Amino acid sequence: MCSDLRSWPVFSSLEPEFISQIHMVMIFGKLHKRALIVTRDKMVYVLDLYNCLETGNKISTPYLKEIEDLRGKDIKTFAYGMGPHILALTNGGEVYSCDNVDCQLENGICKFTLMKMSTIKNNQNMMRVVDIACGCYHSIILTENDEVYAWGSNNSGQMNNSIYGLSTTPKLVLSNVVCISCGNDFTIAVTRNGKVYGWGRNNVGQLGIGNHGNKNATQQTLIKVTCGFEHTLALTDKGNIYAWGGNMSGQLGIGNQTECCKPIMVKQIEKMRWIDITALNNSSIAVTEAGRVYIWGVDCHGKSIVTPTIASSSNISDMLVHYGPNVMQKSMILDEEPNILECLRIAFDNSSTSDLKIQVEGKYIHVHKAFLKIRSLHFRNMFEHDWTENNQSVVKINTFSYIVYKAYLKYLYTNIVDLPFKNISELFDLANAYFENNLKKQCIRIIKQGITVSDVAYFYSIAVKYNIKELEEFCVQLAVGHMTTVVETENFAKLDQNLMKTFIIKASKAGCFKN
Repeated sequence: MCSDLRSWPVFSSLEPEFISQIHMVMIFGKLHKRALIVTRDKMVYVLDLYNCLETGNKISTPYLKEIEDLRGKDIKTFAYGMGPHILALTNGGEVYSCDNVDCQLENGICKFTLMKMSTIKNNQNMMRVVDIACGCYHSIILTENDEVYAWGSNNSGQMNNSIYGLSTTPKLVLSNVVCISCGNDFTIAVTRNGKVYGWGRNNVGQLGIGNHGNKNATQQTLIKVTCGFEHTLALTDKGNIYAWGGNMSGQLGIGNQTECCKPIMVKQIEKMRWIDITALNNSSIAVTEAGRVYIWGVDCHGKSIVTPTIASSSNISDMLVHYGPNVMQKSMILDEEPNILECLRIAFDNSSTSDLKIQVEGKYIHVHKAFLKIRSLHFRNMFEHDWTENNQSVVKINTFSYIVYKAYLKYLYTNIVDLPFKNISELFDLANAYFENNLKKQCIRIIKQGITVSDVAYFYSIAVKYNIKELEEFCVQLAVGHMTTVVETENFAKLDQNLMKTFIIKASKAGCFKN
Protein backbone atom coordinates (compact mmCIF):
# COMPACT_ATOMS: atom_id res chain seq x y z
CA MET A 1 0.00 0.00 0.00
CA CYS A 2 2.64 2.52 1.00
CA SER A 3 5.86 2.12 -0.93
CA ASP A 4 8.11 4.47 1.10
CA LEU A 5 7.79 4.59 4.87
CA ARG A 6 10.43 7.31 4.97
CA SER A 7 7.71 9.69 3.79
CA TRP A 8 6.44 9.48 7.37
CA PRO A 9 8.65 11.53 9.74
CA VAL A 10 8.38 8.95 12.52
CA PHE A 11 10.16 6.34 10.37
CA SER A 12 12.82 8.62 8.86
CA SER A 13 15.50 7.59 11.37
CA LEU A 14 15.19 3.85 10.76
CA GLU A 15 17.81 1.96 8.80
CA PRO A 16 16.78 0.97 5.24
CA GLU A 17 17.53 -2.69 5.96
CA PHE A 18 15.11 -2.68 8.91
CA ILE A 19 12.44 -0.83 6.90
CA SER A 20 12.63 -3.47 4.17
CA GLN A 21 11.55 -6.10 6.70
CA ILE A 22 8.45 -4.22 7.91
CA HIS A 23 5.06 -5.81 7.22
CA MET A 24 2.68 -3.59 9.21
CA VAL A 25 2.76 -0.24 11.01
CA MET A 26 0.46 1.93 13.11
CA ILE A 27 1.32 5.52 14.06
CA PHE A 28 -0.11 6.85 17.32
CA GLY A 29 0.44 9.08 20.32
CA LYS A 30 1.89 12.46 21.13
CA LEU A 31 2.99 14.61 18.18
CA HIS A 32 2.60 11.58 15.85
CA LYS A 33 6.02 10.37 17.02
CA ARG A 34 5.14 6.86 18.10
CA ALA A 35 4.52 3.73 16.08
CA LEU A 36 3.93 0.01 16.40
CA ILE A 37 5.88 -2.08 13.89
CA VAL A 38 5.35 -5.71 12.88
CA THR A 39 8.11 -7.30 10.83
CA ARG A 40 7.74 -10.14 8.37
CA ASP A 41 9.08 -12.63 10.92
CA LYS A 42 6.20 -11.64 13.28
CA MET A 43 8.32 -9.63 15.69
CA VAL A 44 6.55 -6.58 17.15
CA TYR A 45 8.30 -3.33 18.11
CA VAL A 46 7.34 0.02 19.55
CA LEU A 47 9.10 3.08 18.08
CA ASP A 48 9.09 6.20 20.27
CA LEU A 49 10.57 9.48 19.06
CA TYR A 50 8.82 11.45 21.80
CA ASN A 51 10.80 9.83 24.62
CA CYS A 52 14.14 9.33 22.90
CA LEU A 53 17.02 7.52 24.56
CA GLU A 54 19.91 9.60 25.84
CA THR A 55 23.27 8.32 24.65
CA GLY A 56 26.64 8.91 26.26
CA ASN A 57 27.36 11.93 24.08
CA LYS A 58 23.96 13.44 24.97
CA ILE A 59 22.60 12.97 21.44
CA SER A 60 19.14 11.46 21.62
CA THR A 61 18.33 8.41 19.51
CA PRO A 62 14.95 6.82 18.71
CA TYR A 63 13.58 4.38 21.25
CA LEU A 64 12.97 1.09 19.41
CA LYS A 65 12.09 -1.85 21.60
CA GLU A 66 10.61 -5.28 21.01
CA ILE A 67 7.22 -5.95 22.61
CA GLU A 68 7.86 -9.41 24.00
CA ASP A 69 4.19 -9.98 24.91
CA LEU A 70 3.34 -10.01 21.19
CA ARG A 71 6.33 -11.95 19.90
CA GLY A 72 5.23 -14.46 17.25
CA LYS A 73 1.54 -13.72 17.86
CA ASP A 74 0.72 -13.26 14.14
CA ILE A 75 -0.83 -9.81 14.49
CA LYS A 76 -3.73 -9.07 12.14
CA THR A 77 -4.29 -5.42 13.05
CA PHE A 78 -4.06 -2.79 15.78
CA ALA A 79 -6.60 -0.20 16.92
CA TYR A 80 -5.75 2.99 18.81
CA GLY A 81 -7.85 5.14 21.12
CA MET A 82 -6.64 8.55 22.25
CA GLY A 83 -7.42 7.71 25.90
CA PRO A 84 -4.74 6.42 25.23
CA HIS A 85 -5.06 2.68 24.79
CA ILE A 86 -4.26 0.12 22.08
CA LEU A 87 -5.83 -3.17 21.06
CA ALA A 88 -3.98 -5.85 19.11
CA LEU A 89 -5.89 -8.55 17.20
CA THR A 90 -4.23 -11.77 16.09
CA ASN A 91 -5.18 -13.86 13.07
CA GLY A 92 -6.19 -16.53 15.57
CA GLY A 93 -8.90 -14.25 16.97
CA GLU A 94 -7.23 -13.28 20.27
CA VAL A 95 -7.24 -9.70 21.55
CA TYR A 96 -4.41 -8.10 23.52
CA SER A 97 -4.78 -4.78 25.31
CA CYS A 98 -2.32 -2.08 26.33
CA ASP A 99 -3.79 0.60 28.62
CA ASN A 100 -2.35 4.00 29.57
CA VAL A 101 0.22 3.75 26.78
CA ASP A 102 1.77 7.20 27.31
CA CYS A 103 2.57 6.52 30.95
CA GLN A 104 4.03 3.11 30.12
CA LEU A 105 6.32 4.48 27.43
CA GLU A 106 7.49 7.29 29.68
CA ASN A 107 8.66 4.53 32.02
CA GLY A 108 10.33 2.57 29.23
CA ILE A 109 7.79 -0.24 29.01
CA CYS A 110 4.90 -1.28 26.75
CA LYS A 111 2.95 -4.22 28.18
CA PHE A 112 0.16 -6.01 26.29
CA THR A 113 -2.19 -8.32 28.17
CA LEU A 114 -4.34 -11.07 26.66
CA MET A 115 -7.97 -10.19 27.28
CA LYS A 116 -9.82 -12.84 29.30
CA MET A 117 -13.22 -12.36 27.70
CA SER A 118 -15.01 -15.02 29.71
CA THR A 119 -18.40 -13.57 28.81
CA ILE A 120 -17.84 -14.17 25.11
CA LYS A 121 -18.35 -17.88 24.73
CA ASN A 122 -20.15 -20.24 22.42
CA ASN A 123 -20.71 -23.79 23.72
CA GLN A 124 -18.08 -23.11 26.39
CA ASN A 125 -15.47 -22.23 23.75
CA MET A 126 -13.94 -18.78 23.55
CA MET A 127 -15.39 -16.89 20.59
CA ARG A 128 -12.89 -15.71 17.96
CA VAL A 129 -12.70 -11.97 17.36
CA VAL A 130 -12.53 -10.81 13.73
CA ASP A 131 -12.29 -7.01 14.08
CA ILE A 132 -11.51 -4.31 16.64
CA ALA A 133 -12.06 -0.57 16.99
CA CYS A 134 -11.31 2.08 19.61
CA GLY A 135 -12.88 5.35 20.63
CA CYS A 136 -11.16 7.75 22.98
CA TYR A 137 -12.22 5.91 26.15
CA HIS A 138 -14.11 2.87 24.87
CA SER A 139 -13.37 -0.24 22.81
CA ILE A 140 -15.39 -2.39 20.41
CA ILE A 141 -14.87 -5.92 19.11
CA LEU A 142 -16.69 -7.94 16.45
CA THR A 143 -16.81 -11.72 16.87
CA GLU A 144 -16.94 -14.43 14.24
CA ASN A 145 -20.65 -14.96 14.90
CA ASP A 146 -21.38 -11.30 14.04
CA GLU A 147 -21.79 -10.03 17.61
CA VAL A 148 -20.50 -6.64 18.80
CA TYR A 149 -19.20 -6.21 22.35
CA ALA A 150 -18.19 -2.95 24.02
CA TRP A 151 -16.38 -1.88 27.20
CA GLY A 152 -14.84 1.24 28.71
CA SER A 153 -16.46 4.59 29.41
CA ASN A 154 -20.24 4.87 29.13
CA ASN A 155 -20.50 8.57 29.96
CA SER A 156 -22.09 9.27 26.56
CA GLY A 157 -23.84 5.96 25.95
CA GLN A 158 -20.86 4.19 24.36
CA MET A 159 -22.15 0.89 25.81
CA ASN A 160 -25.56 1.51 24.21
CA ASN A 161 -27.28 1.57 27.60
CA SER A 162 -28.23 4.15 30.21
CA ILE A 163 -25.84 2.97 32.94
CA TYR A 164 -23.45 5.87 33.51
CA GLY A 165 -19.83 5.06 34.38
CA LEU A 166 -17.09 2.61 33.45
CA SER A 167 -17.39 -1.01 32.31
CA THR A 168 -14.30 -3.22 32.41
CA THR A 169 -16.09 -6.30 31.05
CA PRO A 170 -17.16 -6.57 27.38
CA LYS A 171 -20.95 -6.28 27.07
CA LEU A 172 -23.03 -7.50 24.12
CA VAL A 173 -24.35 -4.48 22.20
CA LEU A 174 -25.61 -5.68 18.82
CA SER A 175 -25.88 -8.84 16.70
CA ASN A 176 -25.80 -9.69 12.98
CA VAL A 177 -23.02 -7.12 12.37
CA VAL A 178 -20.38 -7.21 9.62
CA CYS A 179 -18.62 -3.84 9.94
CA ILE A 180 -17.67 -1.59 12.89
CA SER A 181 -15.99 1.80 13.36
CA CYS A 182 -15.50 4.17 16.30
CA GLY A 183 -15.39 7.93 16.51
CA ASN A 184 -14.20 9.84 19.56
CA ASP A 185 -17.07 8.73 21.81
CA PHE A 186 -19.55 7.02 19.50
CA THR A 187 -19.76 3.83 17.45
CA ILE A 188 -21.27 3.00 14.06
CA ALA A 189 -22.01 -0.57 12.90
CA VAL A 190 -23.39 -2.12 9.70
CA THR A 191 -25.53 -5.25 9.94
CA ARG A 192 -25.51 -8.17 7.55
CA ASN A 193 -28.66 -6.88 5.85
CA GLY A 194 -26.98 -3.53 5.15
CA LYS A 195 -28.58 -1.43 7.90
CA VAL A 196 -26.55 1.06 9.94
CA TYR A 197 -26.76 1.49 13.71
CA GLY A 198 -25.06 4.05 15.91
CA TRP A 199 -24.77 4.71 19.63
CA GLY A 200 -22.90 7.07 21.93
CA ARG A 201 -22.40 10.83 21.94
CA ASN A 202 -24.55 12.71 19.43
CA ASN A 203 -23.99 16.42 20.15
CA VAL A 204 -23.26 17.27 16.49
CA GLY A 205 -25.36 14.55 14.88
CA GLN A 206 -22.69 11.83 14.85
CA LEU A 207 -25.31 9.07 14.89
CA GLY A 208 -27.21 10.33 11.85
CA ILE A 209 -30.65 9.88 13.41
CA GLY A 210 -32.08 13.32 12.61
CA ASN A 211 -31.67 14.75 16.12
CA HIS A 212 -29.03 15.20 18.81
CA GLY A 213 -30.16 12.56 21.32
CA ASN A 214 -27.73 9.87 22.49
CA LYS A 215 -29.34 6.74 21.03
CA ASN A 216 -29.09 4.32 18.11
CA ALA A 217 -29.80 4.96 14.41
CA THR A 218 -30.89 2.91 11.41
CA GLN A 219 -31.63 3.02 7.64
CA GLN A 220 -29.51 3.20 4.44
CA THR A 221 -28.15 0.02 2.83
CA LEU A 222 -24.41 0.16 3.40
CA ILE A 223 -21.32 -1.94 2.79
CA LYS A 224 -18.80 0.07 4.85
CA VAL A 225 -18.67 2.80 7.49
CA THR A 226 -15.70 4.74 8.85
CA CYS A 227 -15.66 7.33 11.62
CA GLY A 228 -13.61 10.45 12.19
CA PHE A 229 -13.48 12.41 15.44
CA GLU A 230 -17.09 13.60 15.18
CA HIS A 231 -18.25 12.57 11.70
CA THR A 232 -19.10 9.40 9.80
CA LEU A 233 -18.76 8.33 6.17
CA ALA A 234 -20.90 5.50 4.80
CA LEU A 235 -20.43 3.71 1.46
CA THR A 236 -23.58 2.28 -0.11
CA ASP A 237 -23.96 -0.75 -2.35
CA LYS A 238 -24.70 1.69 -5.21
CA GLY A 239 -21.30 3.37 -4.91
CA ASN A 240 -22.56 6.54 -3.21
CA ILE A 241 -21.14 8.12 -0.05
CA TYR A 242 -23.33 9.49 2.72
CA ALA A 243 -21.94 11.60 5.55
CA TRP A 244 -23.24 13.00 8.83
CA GLY A 245 -22.04 14.57 12.07
CA GLY A 246 -19.56 17.38 12.72
CA ASN A 247 -18.59 19.55 9.76
CA MET A 248 -16.47 22.40 11.11
CA SER A 249 -13.77 21.73 8.50
CA GLY A 250 -16.04 20.65 5.65
CA GLN A 251 -15.36 16.97 6.34
CA LEU A 252 -18.88 15.98 5.24
CA GLY A 253 -18.15 17.12 1.68
CA ILE A 254 -21.56 18.76 1.18
CA GLY A 255 -20.40 22.21 0.05
CA ASN A 256 -20.60 23.96 3.42
CA GLN A 257 -19.39 23.72 7.02
CA THR A 258 -22.74 23.11 8.71
CA GLU A 259 -23.12 20.01 10.88
CA CYS A 260 -25.75 17.49 9.80
CA CYS A 261 -27.62 15.09 12.08
CA LYS A 262 -28.91 12.80 9.32
CA PRO A 263 -27.22 11.11 6.34
CA ILE A 264 -26.62 13.40 3.37
CA MET A 265 -24.98 12.43 0.09
CA VAL A 266 -21.45 13.72 -0.49
CA LYS A 267 -21.31 16.12 -3.42
CA GLN A 268 -20.03 14.86 -6.77
CA ILE A 269 -18.50 16.99 -9.50
CA GLU A 270 -19.68 14.43 -12.03
CA LYS A 271 -21.23 10.97 -12.01
CA MET A 272 -18.83 8.57 -10.32
CA ARG A 273 -18.91 5.37 -8.32
CA TRP A 274 -17.03 5.29 -5.02
CA ILE A 275 -15.36 2.04 -3.93
CA ASP A 276 -13.49 2.92 -0.72
CA ILE A 277 -13.65 5.48 2.08
CA THR A 278 -11.54 6.60 5.04
CA ALA A 279 -12.49 9.13 7.71
CA LEU A 280 -9.68 10.84 9.61
CA ASN A 281 -10.03 13.22 12.58
CA ASN A 282 -11.54 16.10 10.60
CA SER A 283 -10.85 14.96 7.04
CA SER A 284 -12.27 12.45 4.57
CA ILE A 285 -10.66 10.46 1.77
CA ALA A 286 -12.37 8.33 -0.88
CA VAL A 287 -11.47 6.38 -4.01
CA THR A 288 -13.54 6.10 -7.18
CA GLU A 289 -14.03 3.02 -9.33
CA ALA A 290 -11.66 4.66 -11.82
CA GLY A 291 -8.92 4.68 -9.18
CA ARG A 292 -8.95 8.42 -8.48
CA VAL A 293 -8.42 9.58 -4.90
CA TYR A 294 -10.37 12.56 -3.50
CA ILE A 295 -9.88 14.58 -0.29
CA TRP A 296 -12.15 16.95 1.64
CA GLY A 297 -12.18 18.47 5.12
CA VAL A 298 -9.05 19.96 6.67
CA ASP A 299 -5.92 19.53 4.52
CA CYS A 300 -2.24 19.45 5.44
CA HIS A 301 -2.10 23.28 5.50
CA GLY A 302 -5.08 23.62 7.83
CA LYS A 303 -7.31 24.81 4.99
CA SER A 304 -10.92 23.60 4.83
CA ILE A 305 -12.08 21.84 1.65
CA VAL A 306 -15.88 21.59 1.59
CA THR A 307 -16.33 19.41 -1.53
CA PRO A 308 -14.37 16.38 -2.79
CA THR A 309 -11.18 17.52 -4.53
CA ILE A 310 -9.00 15.22 -6.61
CA ALA A 311 -5.61 14.51 -5.08
CA SER A 312 -2.23 13.83 -6.62
CA SER A 313 -1.71 10.53 -4.77
CA SER A 314 -2.99 7.29 -6.26
CA ASN A 315 -3.92 5.48 -3.03
CA ILE A 316 -5.24 6.20 0.44
CA SER A 317 -2.04 5.19 2.24
CA ASP A 318 0.05 7.79 0.41
CA MET A 319 -2.68 10.37 1.07
CA LEU A 320 -2.36 9.84 4.81
CA VAL A 321 1.23 11.10 4.66
CA HIS A 322 0.20 14.47 3.26
CA TYR A 323 -3.36 15.04 4.45
CA GLY A 324 -3.92 12.83 7.45
CA PRO A 325 -3.35 13.64 11.11
CA ASN A 326 -0.36 11.27 11.01
CA VAL A 327 -2.15 9.18 13.62
CA MET A 328 -3.84 5.96 12.55
CA GLN A 329 -6.93 4.43 14.10
CA LYS A 330 -6.02 1.15 12.40
CA SER A 331 -2.76 -0.33 11.19
CA MET A 332 -1.45 -0.16 7.64
CA ILE A 333 -0.18 -3.28 5.87
CA LEU A 334 2.62 -2.82 3.37
CA ASP A 335 2.58 -4.69 0.09
CA GLU A 336 5.67 -6.85 -0.16
CA GLU A 337 5.52 -6.79 -3.95
CA PRO A 338 3.10 -5.11 -6.35
CA ASN A 339 0.65 -7.61 -7.85
CA ILE A 340 0.19 -8.02 -11.58
CA LEU A 341 -2.79 -5.64 -11.72
CA GLU A 342 -0.79 -2.92 -10.00
CA CYS A 343 2.12 -3.50 -12.41
CA LEU A 344 -0.21 -3.13 -15.39
CA ARG A 345 -1.70 0.05 -13.94
CA ILE A 346 1.79 1.52 -13.55
CA ALA A 347 2.79 0.40 -17.05
CA PHE A 348 -0.06 2.25 -18.77
CA ASP A 349 1.11 5.42 -20.53
CA ASN A 350 4.62 4.87 -19.17
CA SER A 351 7.14 6.10 -21.74
CA SER A 352 10.06 4.32 -20.03
CA THR A 353 8.68 0.83 -20.77
CA SER A 354 6.45 1.28 -23.83
CA ASP A 355 7.36 0.19 -27.36
CA LEU A 356 4.47 1.90 -29.15
CA LYS A 357 2.83 5.32 -29.16
CA ILE A 358 -0.80 5.98 -30.03
CA GLN A 359 -1.32 9.51 -31.39
CA VAL A 360 -4.75 11.11 -31.03
CA GLU A 361 -5.41 14.81 -31.62
CA GLY A 362 -1.66 15.40 -31.62
CA LYS A 363 -1.16 13.83 -28.19
CA TYR A 364 0.71 10.60 -27.43
CA ILE A 365 -0.38 7.64 -25.31
CA HIS A 366 2.41 5.16 -24.48
CA VAL A 367 1.46 1.49 -24.69
CA HIS A 368 2.88 -2.01 -25.22
CA LYS A 369 2.26 -3.82 -28.49
CA ALA A 370 2.35 -7.35 -27.05
CA PHE A 371 -0.14 -6.47 -24.32
CA LEU A 372 -2.56 -4.85 -26.78
CA LYS A 373 -2.45 -8.00 -28.92
CA ILE A 374 -3.45 -10.06 -25.89
CA ARG A 375 -6.25 -7.76 -24.70
CA SER A 376 -7.81 -6.44 -27.90
CA LEU A 377 -9.12 -8.20 -31.01
CA HIS A 378 -8.81 -4.91 -32.90
CA PHE A 379 -5.09 -4.56 -32.13
CA ARG A 380 -4.48 -8.27 -32.65
CA ASN A 381 -5.80 -7.95 -36.19
CA MET A 382 -3.78 -4.78 -36.68
CA PHE A 383 -0.45 -6.32 -35.65
CA GLU A 384 -0.90 -9.82 -37.09
CA HIS A 385 -2.14 -8.87 -40.54
CA ASP A 386 -1.02 -6.64 -43.36
CA TRP A 387 -2.13 -3.36 -41.81
CA THR A 388 -0.03 -0.28 -42.44
CA GLU A 389 0.26 0.34 -38.69
CA ASN A 390 1.91 -3.06 -38.12
CA ASN A 391 5.42 -1.75 -38.80
CA GLN A 392 5.03 1.72 -37.31
CA SER A 393 6.25 2.98 -33.94
CA VAL A 394 3.43 5.54 -33.88
CA VAL A 395 -0.18 4.66 -34.67
CA LYS A 396 -2.42 7.62 -35.53
CA ILE A 397 -6.11 7.51 -34.61
CA ASN A 398 -8.53 9.94 -36.23
CA THR A 399 -11.90 8.31 -35.55
CA PHE A 400 -12.26 9.04 -31.83
CA SER A 401 -11.40 11.83 -29.41
CA TYR A 402 -8.23 11.77 -27.32
CA ILE A 403 -10.03 11.55 -23.98
CA VAL A 404 -12.15 8.60 -25.11
CA TYR A 405 -9.32 6.69 -26.77
CA LYS A 406 -7.08 7.11 -23.74
CA ALA A 407 -9.92 5.84 -21.55
CA TYR A 408 -10.24 2.80 -23.82
CA LEU A 409 -6.53 2.01 -23.61
CA LYS A 410 -6.56 2.49 -19.84
CA TYR A 411 -9.50 0.10 -19.67
CA LEU A 412 -7.43 -2.54 -21.46
CA TYR A 413 -4.73 -2.20 -18.78
CA THR A 414 -6.92 -1.85 -15.70
CA ASN A 415 -10.43 -3.06 -16.59
CA ILE A 416 -11.64 0.29 -15.22
CA VAL A 417 -13.61 2.92 -17.14
CA ASP A 418 -12.15 6.32 -16.20
CA LEU A 419 -14.16 8.84 -18.19
CA PRO A 420 -16.62 11.71 -17.59
CA PHE A 421 -20.23 10.64 -18.02
CA LYS A 422 -20.77 12.99 -20.97
CA ASN A 423 -18.25 10.96 -23.02
CA ILE A 424 -19.63 7.49 -22.27
CA SER A 425 -21.75 7.28 -25.43
CA GLU A 426 -18.65 7.85 -27.59
CA LEU A 427 -16.81 5.14 -25.67
CA PHE A 428 -19.74 2.83 -26.38
CA ASP A 429 -19.36 3.67 -30.09
CA LEU A 430 -15.70 2.65 -29.87
CA ALA A 431 -16.51 -0.55 -27.98
CA ASN A 432 -19.06 -1.47 -30.62
CA ALA A 433 -16.64 -0.77 -33.47
CA TYR A 434 -13.85 -2.76 -31.81
CA PHE A 435 -16.09 -5.70 -30.73
CA GLU A 436 -15.38 -5.07 -27.04
CA ASN A 437 -18.44 -6.75 -25.53
CA ASN A 438 -17.34 -6.48 -21.90
CA LEU A 439 -16.62 -2.78 -22.33
CA LYS A 440 -20.07 -2.33 -23.85
CA LYS A 441 -21.59 -3.92 -20.75
CA GLN A 442 -19.62 -1.57 -18.49
CA CYS A 443 -20.78 1.43 -20.54
CA ILE A 444 -24.41 0.32 -20.27
CA ARG A 445 -24.06 -0.05 -16.50
CA ILE A 446 -22.55 3.44 -16.21
CA ILE A 447 -25.29 4.92 -18.39
CA LYS A 448 -28.00 3.34 -16.25
CA GLN A 449 -26.37 4.75 -13.11
CA GLY A 450 -25.98 8.27 -14.48
CA ILE A 451 -28.96 8.77 -16.78
CA THR A 452 -31.36 11.62 -15.93
CA VAL A 453 -34.74 12.85 -17.17
CA SER A 454 -33.01 15.47 -19.33
CA ASP A 455 -30.98 12.93 -21.33
CA VAL A 456 -33.23 9.86 -21.23
CA ALA A 457 -34.46 10.53 -24.79
CA TYR A 458 -30.88 10.73 -26.06
CA PHE A 459 -29.89 7.42 -24.50
CA TYR A 460 -33.12 5.86 -25.75
CA SER A 461 -31.98 6.74 -29.28
CA ILE A 462 -28.58 5.13 -28.55
CA ALA A 463 -30.32 2.00 -27.29
CA VAL A 464 -32.45 1.75 -30.43
CA LYS A 465 -29.48 2.45 -32.71
CA TYR A 466 -27.46 -0.44 -31.26
CA ASN A 467 -30.45 -2.67 -30.44
CA ILE A 468 -29.75 -2.66 -26.69
CA LYS A 469 -33.09 -3.92 -25.38
CA GLU A 470 -31.97 -3.73 -21.75
CA LEU A 471 -31.14 -0.01 -22.00
CA GLU A 472 -34.18 0.71 -24.17
CA GLU A 473 -36.52 -0.72 -21.53
CA PHE A 474 -34.66 1.13 -18.76
CA CYS A 475 -35.12 4.46 -20.55
CA VAL A 476 -38.83 3.86 -21.06
CA GLN A 477 -39.37 2.95 -17.41
CA LEU A 478 -37.46 6.04 -16.27
CA ALA A 479 -39.59 8.27 -18.51
CA VAL A 480 -42.91 6.84 -17.30
CA GLY A 481 -43.07 8.93 -14.14
CA HIS A 482 -41.65 12.09 -15.74
CA MET A 483 -43.16 12.16 -19.23
CA THR A 484 -44.21 15.82 -19.15
CA THR A 485 -40.66 16.87 -18.30
CA VAL A 486 -39.14 14.45 -20.82
CA VAL A 487 -41.13 15.78 -23.80
CA GLU A 488 -40.00 19.31 -22.96
CA THR A 489 -36.29 18.47 -23.12
CA GLU A 490 -33.98 19.38 -25.99
CA ASN A 491 -32.96 15.74 -26.43
CA PHE A 492 -36.58 14.69 -26.96
CA ALA A 493 -37.03 17.41 -29.61
CA LYS A 494 -34.01 16.03 -31.50
CA LEU A 495 -35.59 12.58 -31.97
CA ASP A 496 -36.78 11.86 -35.50
CA GLN A 497 -40.54 11.51 -35.90
CA ASN A 498 -40.64 7.71 -36.09
CA LEU A 499 -38.41 7.29 -33.04
CA MET A 500 -40.40 9.89 -31.10
CA LYS A 501 -43.65 8.12 -31.94
CA THR A 502 -42.27 4.73 -30.91
CA PHE A 503 -40.95 6.16 -27.65
CA ILE A 504 -44.33 7.67 -26.73
CA ILE A 505 -46.19 4.45 -27.60
CA LYS A 506 -43.86 2.33 -25.44
CA ALA A 507 -44.11 4.81 -22.56
CA SER A 508 -47.90 4.74 -22.90
CA LYS A 509 -47.96 0.93 -22.76
CA ALA A 510 -45.78 1.14 -19.65
CA GLY A 511 -48.48 3.23 -17.98
CA CYS A 512 -47.32 6.86 -18.18
CA PHE A 513 -50.78 8.15 -19.25
CA LYS A 514 -52.85 6.17 -16.75
CA ASN A 515 -54.84 8.12 -14.18
